[in-house]
Amino acid sequence: MPARSKAQQRAAGAALSAKRGETKVGDLKGASKDMYDSMSEDELQDFAATELDDLPDHVDDA
Repeated sequence: MPARSKAQQRAAGAALSAKRGETKVGDLKGASKDMYDSMSEDELQDFAATELDDLPDHVDDA
């Protein structure tokens, strides 16, 4: 499943980095921390690999 916004893609990238041990889990905040806790590494990879070109900056969750 691809990310729906640039913010979501970047949060997934930060969470993926922490899952892989490249950054500290304690440095995560907000959506990236939630993603780290609730998603697998494969799911995070799918979100983080989304191309940014045609994505909006943010999308409402509604």
